Amino acid sequence: MFRIAGSVTAARLTAACCRTVTTKQFQVHGASLHVLSSDTSRKTRHGPAHRTPPSWQSVRSMASAGESQSKINYIFFGLAALFGGGGIVYWWSRKYMRETSKDTPKKAAAAVSSASKEAAETVAEKPVPETTKSAPAAPPPAVETPAEAAPDAESKKLLDAVPQSYPDFEVMPEIPGHAKYLLIGGGTASFAAFRAIRASDAKAQVLVVTEEEELPYMRPPLSKELWYSDEPKLVEKMKFKQWNGKERSVYYNPPSFYVEPKELAYQENGGVAVVKGRKVMKLNPQKQVAVLDNGWEIFYDKVLIATGGRPRNIPVFERASQEVKDRVTLFRGIKDFKRLDEVSKNASSIVVVGGGFLGSELTCALGKRSRDSSLKVIQMFPEQGNMGKVLPEYLSQWTTAKVREEGATVKPETFVKRARFSDGKVILKLNTGEEISTDHVVVAVGLEPNTELAKESGLEVDDMHGGFRVNAELEARSDIWVAGDASSFYDIKLGRRRVEHHDHAVVSGRLAGENMTGAKKPYWHQSMFWSDLGPDVGYEAIGIVDSSLPTVAVFAKATEKDTPRAVVEETGESLRSVTETEAEATLPTKEEAVAAESSETTAAPEVESSAQPTEPSEVPSATDTEPSASEKTEGVRDTKVFDLANYPFALFPHPESATDEPAPDVEAAAKLVAEVEAENRVAPTPKEDYGKGVIFYLRDDIIVGVVLWNLFNRMPIARKIVKEGKQHQDLAEVAKLFDLHADED
Repeated sequence: MFRIAGSVTAARLTAACCRTVTTKQFQVHGASLHVLSSDTSRKTRHGPAHRTPPSWQSVRSMASAGESQSKINYIFFGLAALFGGGGIVYWWSRKYMRETSKDTPKKAAAAVSSASKEAAETVAEKPVPETTKSAPAAPPPAVETPAEAAPDAESKKLLDAVPQSYPDFEVMPEIPGHAKYLLIGGGTASFAAFRAIRASDAKAQVLVVTEEEELPYMRPPLSKELWYSDEPKLVEKMKFKQWNGKERSVYYNPPSFYVEPKELAYQENGGVAVVKGRKVMKLNPQKQVAVLDNGWEIFYDKVLIATGGRPRNIPVFERASQEVKDRVTLFRGIKDFKRLDEVSKNASSIVVVGGGFLGSELTCALGKRSRDSSLKVIQMFPEQGNMGKVLPEYLSQWTTAKVREEGATVKPETFVKRARFSDGKVILKLNTGEEISTDHVVVAVGLEPNTELAKESGLEVDDMHGGFRVNAELEARSDIWVAGDASSFYDIKLGRRRVEHHDHAVVSGRLAGENMTGAKKPYWHQSMFWSDLGPDVGYEAIGIVDSSLPTVAVFAKATEKDTPRAVVEETGESLRSVTETEAEATLPTKEEAVAAESSETTAAPEVESSAQPTEPSEVPSATDTEPSASEKTEGVRDTKVFDLANYPFALFPHPESATDEPAPDVEAAAKLVAEVEAENRVAPTPKEDYGKGVIFYLRDDIIVGVVLWNLFNRMPIARKIVKEGKQHQDLAEVAKLFDLHADED
């Protein structure tokens, strides 16, 4: 790395010339360009400003004596850069500089000595006054020629290291011109990435550029725990209480963890800096340059795109008047939470459009708040029930009943046709012909991946799933990685996918960070997601969970330990992507699962060892007993529901009853259930508590997705099942692996 001393003009000329050869060779950007400048030339475009170090007189004389030589040196540098291959010129210039630098201290000392002699001659030539002519001429006072005094320690250090400079942070640019690791986006994926980078490269200097005016933070609490806090001052500080009562901040790290962007290059032990309120508009992969919205250029070695997504709007509100738009929140980040929090304290009614994860969570949260106020909360969506695109219909309807219990009015199969503003209210015209007057509207209908960089940067976008197309190592192009919601990656088991969940952001961000430091690891992780409808009902899912797929469900009686509150109290962690990752991933063997099942008195009654396995015809029919709600459930989209209490033999024959005859499989039991349903044809009863259970989603008879309903710390088992991609003849046996009766008395 060259250290250049001189004027701003020479520094800029040299930097420009060097950049035409190769940025990596000359390292002239950011911290690599050190300029020892005068008071009138302290700022440079492509390098930090520096202040002239405190010096001794000989140092200044040295600089004066070597001024002409420095100009010659600049010419040599320029020639070497302009001709690119001028290695001989470059070698000769460096050799010439080394030789002349040896003579520079001598010239400086000679300059000091010459100045002293001139002072002595001036004193000697001073005329004698007339009044003293008669007196004997006194000899002139002896003037000692000052010897070359030894410099003090500070000056000696400067002389040994000339040229040298130190940064003047007051006049330096706020944004550095170079970053070894540049992360675009300040969300969870970036957070996971810079942790991984720092773990692999302890002295790494990481620069994060984010559009938001916030440091990296977690999004899940914005629709969950933050709404259930009883301490307003805590919420103002963006802190919340987990379900176990433990206080926590939404920010991953305190402000003291980060360094100022302009100081990042001078952190010997590395660090992380965040540039807030700026957007990267373009990448130049060839020159490795990122252009910000203010025109500033940042040269990088490695870059991660973690731009996430933006809330999707619906056309009826996009076409509405400005008065309507001002009263619509597209919920996504901290700014949206603060706005909705303030609105909910003063509004008389709020409409939530959307029945997915986010819309249902917000509806439950606002519904709870409405209990202590006059606020009216209305939720509407086109599906038949909450989370209807994910859950089987019977479970979706049960969830809808749960949301209503929280104090909200739910309108399934409903959507907005028109929106207008009148008398300070937003008037919504519905497809049913009804008109609703409300103070505010929250739209929660999914995300659109932020891929604006693709067109200007020459990056490929997945036309089917959205997002930047990346390879197995999450790399879009050389030295460019993508992670989080914006990445379209290839799943070796499930095909190309794009996932919009917290766990995926964590794992993909971590892997991208490791690969940016040279790990070259493929992305094979099956990410999970979770949703809580308050502290008492929650579920976790993995793989492809689509209600249009055939499903098989197995339920059991829930206990007090089968709630989100209980799992947080046990683990102390509200982010269940963390608790599930830490859970033991070892699957029990089939023998262990059977042994565990045999120890449960509720799983199957005791029978003689010589007894034959119960035939499907021996299962109680609808005429013998009143079927439960799970028995009455009609098989929507080939959904099969099994209640362990009602079908102990058909699904889980007692180990002691085993004989040479094959045990009845799940298909036989399913046929019986279908017959019972055909006779009763009773709609699902949402009031029935499904307790806890596991739901398998099938494609070509292979499990491609799993939902764990109020069943926690079992995700490693589900992940392994999906990863194996096998066909299972008896899903009841697979369900045993989840040990549904573990916490029963």
